[in-house]
Amino acid sequence: MRHAPERCEAEDRLWHELRGRRLDRIKFRRQVPVGKFVADFICAEARLIIEIDGSQHADSNHDRERDAELKVRGFRVLRFWNDDVLRDLNAVCDTIIAYVRDESLQPWR
Repeated sequence: MRHAPERCEAEDRLWHELRGRRLDRIKFRRQVPVGKFVADFICAEARLIIEIDGSQHADSNHDRERDAELKVRGFRVLRFWNDDVLRDLNAVCDTIIAYVRDESLQPWR
């Protein structure tokens, strides 16, 4: 399945910040299978999955089902819209760092 072009751009821009422990020395992997799903980005140490979503994900039953299964597996799922990544990458990165460093934080959507 092909992603929308803006999704690829948003994922690529975020991956540029996450790869090689560039973001606060935190290890992330990209496109990691977790059960029957593939996580966009994962920090195994913090049990945190980062998903980058386009508008097709607004109010998605599939995403709710997916998030519920990942939560049962012990992961928190932090979702950002493509526009969030493209418009304010620094804020996205700051939020990711906060969630990795404080495992009591729970995603807002």
